[in-house]
Amino acid sequence: MIKFVRKIRLKLLIGNKPACDQGRLSKYPLCAIGEILLVVIGIMIALYVNHKNQERGEEEEIKAPLVEI
Repeated sequence: MIKFVRKIRLKLLIGNKPACDQGRLSKYPLCAIGEILLVVIGIMIALYVNHKNQERGEEEEIKAPLVEI
């Protein structure tokens, strides 16, 4: 997965060369946006996993009394 993201980032950086050679400064915003996007995706995955665990816990709380009956 990391290699996949790295390849996309490198393709974007190579294809987005500035008209006047400003160097690394012009590439920084693109990298920053990519990093922010990765963090947001990570947070969304963590929230999804947390939500599923809570649902599973609630189902077990409901099923436990029914099994006893």
